[in-house]
Amino acid sequence: MVLKAEPYVPQVPKPKKKLTLQRRLLWCGVALLIYMVMGQTPLFGAAPIEGLDPLAFARIIFASQQGTLVELGIGPIVTAGLLMQLLRGSEILKFDFKKPEERGTFQTATKIVTYVVIVAESIVYAIAVYGGNILDPSHLYVMIGQLMAASILIMFLDEMIQKGWGLGSGISLFIMAGVTQQILWSLFSPLPAGDGGTIGILPYIGQSIMAGDLGNIFFRSSQLPSIFGLCLTAGVLLILVFTQGMKIEIPIVSTRYRGFSAVYPIKMMYVSNIPVILASALTANAVFMGQLVWANVNPRNTDAFWNILAQFDVTNPAQPIGGLIYYVTPPRGLEFAAADPGRAVGYVLFMIGIVVVFGRLWVELGGLSPKSAAQNLLDADVQVPGFRRSNKPIESLLNKYIPSVTIIGSMILGLLAGVSDVLGVFGTGIGILLMVDILINYYTQLVREQVEVVMPRLGALLGRK
Repeated sequence: MVLKAEPYVPQVPKPKKKLTLQRRLLWCGVALLIYMVMGQTPLFGAAPIEGLDPLAFARIIFASQQGTLVELGIGPIVTAGLLMQLLRGSEILKFDFKKPEERGTFQTATKIVTYVVIVAESIVYAIAVYGGNILDPSHLYVMIGQLMAASILIMFLDEMIQKGWGLGSGISLFIMAGVTQQILWSLFSPLPAGDGGTIGILPYIGQSIMAGDLGNIFFRSSQLPSIFGLCLTAGVLLILVFTQGMKIEIPIVSTRYRGFSAVYPIKMMYVSNIPVILASALTANAVFMGQLVWANVNPRNTDAFWNILAQFDVTNPAQPIGGLIYYVTPPRGLEFAAADPGRAVGYVLFMIGIVVVFGRLWVELGGLSPKSAAQNLLDADVQVPGFRRSNKPIESLLNKYIPSVTIIGSMILGLLAGVSDVLGVFGTGIGILLMVDILINYYTQLVREQVEVVMPRLGALLGRK
């Protein structure tokens, strides 16, 4: 069925020959410029319900901006991609990526699923968020059309970069740009803030020095950037860079190139940031559903049963004030954490627990298990000295390390994400995690391109880590 539909699915063609690095970086810049312009272009007819932003907790992950053409951001692409990877990892859908035709079929199937997700999310989101303030039904259709068209354009930008016109993926590029933008805004924004100073901490320090009052630069109210937040952001960055470099190295030798030896690294952050993304998406969806149920069933917080699940501020529906939803959302900022330390501790423990659960799940379903890793080594024509070149011995060796690093790495990621969100780092804790991981992946990709010149199959193997 997918093969029959493939000729009718629009595709971005691959370049006829591999482009130079400078040309690929140029195309990345063009794609990023288009995305940033879309992020500043308002949706026609956008008048959201006051205080209702169902994607507030996932804006960083989805690289989206409320009320603009990138309202949904990369959300449909990420959702469809994760769904297809889970189906493939659980072997519900079986594809042999060593066969180019099956890899192409998988990519086409993923694109078809992405179209379905785009249509579904555009309709549901437009009706749920904007439908209540749209009187003319034709405006609602225009709203849905804008969301669909913008999401399809973003999908093509991502596909263009992935197919060799750019470097890496559009998803990573857009996320990194969004986080960087937030950090730069927190550092340099000259716009006025609620405390009489500027939003950016550096201009605010200059104002405070000129006024001779340095008492408020270390801690500021209303979640505004401060010296404490700046130091915390720098500390989290250092911890992430350090932990990303921690790994267990297993010696390997090539069965095709005599005399070649290297190491197979099992990183402490073996599962990367996928568990954090899944946990954040789950939280965002829980808050979204909680807001919808609360608005229709319990808008005055008078129902005892629904109060157990979620309570929101009547004057600000985006702010949970009770129920389970209250404890799975972070009290962003030191003053809010100090006002309710139980919520802060509960959120951090929740993040650690849910990231560990998703980490274990992703290892099994995402093709990262010891069995899959052992098969990848054999497929790359390498072997571990002292072990027979078969799946079982290598799997037993990897089974000593992968489950342990999965749990430890997931706990570290959950702790960093939770504490950073509670204490208010620049760009949010999850955003910092994603940015560092993306930058390291870009560096790894540049190294892999050099390795692939000599040994293509080994370069592809290193790329999986």
